[in-house]
Amino acid sequence: MAKHAGAYKSEKRKKELSRLKKQEEKRQRRLGKKDAFKQDDEAPDAGTNVTE
Repeated sequence: MAKHAGAYKSEKRKKELSRLKKQEEKRQRRLGKKDAFKQDDEAPDAGTNVTE
């Protein structure tokens, strides 16, 4: 039975790594959208803050 336990752990670890990878990809996409949104907001404000 010990042989099966090793196979189970390997499969379980593979599933966990897959889940973590997906989670990280989602986080990167979310951060990418947030950065793109900030860049869009900063461009128009750059010229309006001049007080000369």
